[in-house]
Amino acid sequence: MNMNPGKHVKFSIWYIVLAVLLVWLFQDLVMKPLAIQQTEVTYSQFLDDLNAGKIDTVSVGTTRIFFTTKANASKKTPPVYNVVSINDPTLVDKLTKAGVTFAGQPPSNGAMTALLWWILPLLPLALIWYFVYRRMKQGGPQSMLLGKNKSHEISGEMTGVKFDDVGGVDEVEVELKEIIEFLKTPERFTRMGAKLPKGVLLVGPPGTGKTLLAKATAGEAGVPFFSLSGSDFVEMFVGVGAARVRDLFEQAKKKAPCIVFIDEIDAIGQARATVGSVGTNDEREQTLNQLLAEMDGFEPNQGVVIMGATNRPEVLDKALLRPGRFDRQIQVTLPTEQGRKQILLIHTRPVTLGEDANLDRLAQITPGFSGADLANIVNEAALLAVRRKSDSVSMGDFDLAIERVVAGLQRKMPLRDEVKRRVAYHEGGHALVAQLLPHTDPVHKVSIIPTAKGALGYTLQMPEEDQYLLGEEELKERMAVMLGGRVAELVIFNEPSTGAANDLERATDLARRMITEFGMSKSLGPVRYLNDAGMGYLGSSPGLRQEISPETATLIDREVKELVEGAQKWATQLLTDHSDALEQVAQILQEKEVISGEEIARIAQEKKA
Repeated sequence: MNMNPGKHVKFSIWYIVLAVLLVWLFQDLVMKPLAIQQTEVTYSQFLDDLNAGKIDTVSVGTTRIFFTTKANASKKTPPVYNVVSINDPTLVDKLTKAGVTFAGQPPSNGAMTALLWWILPLLPLALIWYFVYRRMKQGGPQSMLLGKNKSHEISGEMTGVKFDDVGGVDEVEVELKEIIEFLKTPERFTRMGAKLPKGVLLVGPPGTGKTLLAKATAGEAGVPFFSLSGSDFVEMFVGVGAARVRDLFEQAKKKAPCIVFIDEIDAIGQARATVGSVGTNDEREQTLNQLLAEMDGFEPNQGVVIMGATNRPEVLDKALLRPGRFDRQIQVTLPTEQGRKQILLIHTRPVTLGEDANLDRLAQITPGFSGADLANIVNEAALLAVRRKSDSVSMGDFDLAIERVVAGLQRKMPLRDEVKRRVAYHEGGHALVAQLLPHTDPVHKVSIIPTAKGALGYTLQMPEEDQYLLGEEELKERMAVMLGGRVAELVIFNEPSTGAANDLERATDLARRMITEFGMSKSLGPVRYLNDAGMGYLGSSPGLRQEISPETATLIDREVKELVEGAQKWATQLLTDHSDALEQVAQILQEKEVISGEEIARIAQEKKA
């Protein structure tokens, strides 16, 4: 559908003009010389026909003589012959003597001929270039328009997102609604001397809804919304990123009040390197410098609010984060239990829920899940319901969806009996230690069915509530649960296996954090030995500080070893004292491959009595 009929007519006329010009050039420069060449005769033959009285009419030109013969005079369109004109002073006398009707042709315009032969052949090339340029400017290959920014402008209401479509971020909504009010009714704030914040930076882990919040802000404010990614600025050519920043802000100023949203701003906002450092990127730094100047330079950007989103705030340049540029930094954290329920209510609107589906319980057993994780769980549960040809999504579908997200897709991979028996004791050891300790999360389900993530089995624990603080005893209990599988193999088979590799890694990491980060060591004291550089939302693990002495590093290793060995001894004592319960749990797992947390709790209680 053509949204601009005037432009379409204009291009159609140009196409017609070009076609007519090409046809004329073809006839004049190709067909006409070809026809002349076909009817050309020699000058001697022309004189012989003239002396014999065969010629009827003659037209004398500056370069050629055209004539017709009496033999063809009766034809409606007699053929015209031509001959190259030579310097013959007696030609007129010869024509008069022969009684031939003759006339002269005026000489051609030399300037016009030069125009036709030199300028007109270039005209088609100029027209082709013009059309290509117009097509590029209208949104063709933007890579050719290097200085043009790649933002997508949409009206606020066209985002289709409101704050009602975003859940679990009530505190963030309060901050953003104030900016919306400023954009809608700025006079309320300017009367008090308040100024519109120039920038809002949304910071948080992946999947918490930072981009969705930006869309909702534009949707609620009803103002133009420019959306682009930080990587859209930088190209291989120097200066392109800075030119795109200038072009973006020029467009935004024309549409003010408006919102400019730069997703993944860390792509251009990383801290600038010091002089002489290796690996600097001048193009990215020029782009950042231009962005800094546009956000808070000599020229004010009245009514233009810059919103940025990143999950790597630790790498951003300090000049970008100062007041006057990004005045507000809003933390978009993982949702609480109430927030998870709001998110589940939003994503289950189009889903038909079964009678047993309990969103309160689902929100309770999913701590640490982001909004994107919860949306994925709802979608996976709906797909499972369709697969079993059900009309509604049950709580069992949600449980299986959580297992798929956490543990991975189950694989029907046959295991040898001895391997299956070892895996059953391993997972039973995890589950039984978790059940026997007082502060660990309750066991929800244990399975020895292999998964796509490479695990031969898994123990799924579901916490009853969000935990924001953990004591030293609780951390030691978690380490004991992690080592419960390895200990069960040692108790039953008198040797460990490679299946405990991931358990050892997690237990060692937790013990090291207790020593270096939480100060839970009597020998080393309440000192933090961890380097904060590199810590962020993406799970990067920082190392020890450079100034730590080798003796201290050795002592840290010794303390970590003692913590892990203590957790293993604790788990060994528990499983030795409850060996009958371990045997019964492992036996059920070998027969059914799955056991519920309620059944493990019942077995542990009966054996304890």
